[in-house]
Amino acid sequence: MLQQLVNGLILGSVYALLALGYTMVYGIIKLINFAHGDVYMMGAFVGYYLISTFHMNFFVALILTMIITAAIGVIIEFLAYRPLRNSTRIAALITAIGVSFFLEYGMVYLVGAEARAFPQAMQTVKYDLGPISVTNIQLIILAVSILLMLALNFIVKKTKMGKAMRAVSVDSDAAQLMGINVNSTISFTFALGSAMAGAAGVLIGLYYNTMNPLMGMAPGIKAFVAAVLGGIGIIPGAAVGGFIIGMLETLSTAIGLSSYKDAVVYAILIVILLVRPAGILGKNIKEKV
Repeated sequence: MLQQLVNGLILGSVYALLALGYTMVYGIIKLINFAHGDVYMMGAFVGYYLISTFHMNFFVALILTMIITAAIGVIIEFLAYRPLRNSTRIAALITAIGVSFFLEYGMVYLVGAEARAFPQAMQTVKYDLGPISVTNIQLIILAVSILLMLALNFIVKKTKMGKAMRAVSVDSDAAQLMGINVNSTISFTFALGSAMAGAAGVLIGLYYNTMNPLMGMAPGIKAFVAAVLGGIGIIPGAAVGGFIIGMLETLSTAIGLSSYKDAVVYAILIVILLVRPAGILGKNIKEKV
């Protein structure tokens, strides 16, 4: 059981990275970006080509992938979401689903639908620590994920752009009156979230050694569940939700419910929405009509 908790922690750290993208975008423009899981898929493919074709070091490929997926996120925001900023939420939501399918089946057209092995950029070394065993790859995934979460927290809490992000999330009109460039701030938010998703794609590719153009669908939805579970729009909540979902999934497998692990995750979402709609760290706010 202890081993499964460790495995859940590793998987949960990747879900947390993905959930952070969802929660930041929702927090700033109240949009659920369903294309976010497909940016994660793009990250896996970018990392694949950087490592296999250009023979890059894993960490160099990881940083470059984050830069490229950040650019993809900015382009998606500029072309698909910015023109709909003042439209209804349902229009933006339908567009997000459309962008998701465009990325998925665009990649199917370009690279084919078959699964392929992610290049093993480093030798796997196993460490036995009493009742649990971990590999160097698992430790790298956990360390990189925590490092990125801390970096994101620093950016949001301590930098000028982070202050602008927080101001826009509270009241974009007031922020604009105070001289904040709202478009640049929203683009930066998409860039940050997409960079996190790209990193998650590379880490999962290395962990599971497999990837395909539709690999972003299920993790994307689970990351959304993690964001709702922790309290959507709240950055620490996304991290907490990600770790909880990762652990629930591995524990479901451990007790023989591997075929139903996705159902367990969605059941948790239903319970949370019924019992505590604002999420674990969220606050129930009454809206004035």
